Amino acid sequence: MKQSRAIDALSALSHKTRLDVFRLLVQEGPSGLAAGEIAKRLGALQNTMSAHLGVLSRAGLVRGVREGRVIRYCADYDAMRSLIHYLLEDCCAGDQVICYPFIRNSA
Repeated sequence: MKQSRAIDALSALSHKTRLDVFRLLVQEGPSGLAAGEIAKRLGALQNTMSAHLGVLSRAGLVRGVREGRVIRYCADYDAMRSLIHYLLEDCCAGDQVICYPFIRNSA
């Protein structure tokens, strides 16, 4: 992952609602949730949720698929793993005893 992509992802996650959305979608699995359902579960306005989902989409952390009049969003697990790997690749001055389990699982 390039540094600029990591910065975009971390910036997108630096807002409470967007972090809540991302965590909800990670928990939900590959089937994801419709935008309206995400807003309902998090107690947010739908137009505000659309803006948050747009930020997460542009950062590459979620993907939206149109299903008729509804857009279903799911977490991009490859992007999540890439971000985690990027954050940990130089971890602990190379002491693999500390960081190897995280790196191995995120690769």
